[in-house]
Amino acid sequence: MKTVREPRYRQIAYAIAEKIADGTYPIGAKLHARSTLSAQFGVSSETARKAISILNDLDIVQPVHGSGVTILSQEKAKNFLNQAEETSTIQTLHAQIDNIMTVQKTAIDNLSESLATLFEQTARVQKKSPLAPHELLLSEDCDAIGQSIGQLNFWQTTGATIVAILNHDELVLSPGPYAILEKGDTVYFVGNEATFQNVKSFFYPAG
Repeated sequence: MKTVREPRYRQIAYAIAEKIADGTYPIGAKLHARSTLSAQFGVSSETARKAISILNDLDIVQPVHGSGVTILSQEKAKNFLNQAEETSTIQTLHAQIDNIMTVQKTAIDNLSESLATLFEQTARVQKKSPLAPHELLLSEDCDAIGQSIGQLNFWQTTGATIVAILNHDELVLSPGPYAILEKGDTVYFVGNEATFQNVKSFFYPAG
């Protein structure tokens, strides 16, 4: 499954899940070592590891030290792919936004309108509260630079949910726990009335 602006490791996770769902990789079979997977997909071993980690977190596969990766569930692989399919409308909106930012970066009004539509659609699909997203630019004095969302325990600490990260000209929708925050990123998040101040204090505790 080719997705719109999905991280490479997630694309690989989809590709492996498809082979599990269609029976190419049967239950109990062993996948190749991460080094072989990285060569097969033309990526680094770290990218292959992240792909396997996604499937492991969903109990689709289980890495076994010294003996590869064991296939656990065809049904959960199908569920994973079905959930990805349900976000196809959002991915289309994402592509439209990317096109706006590439062709006409100064069209701020159009970008804001598209972002609003994107987050509204995200709320309907994921059945989350349709709150207007807040945004915060991460500067070089932010302590979180270079860390992943998972490492920061962001949701547990702030009560906010990150729905997108704007990195240069690329909008990454629903970034997972492995997404690394970089200088100049704009973080979009939703939450209750106190969320913005909580998040600002989280990233800039001395501010």
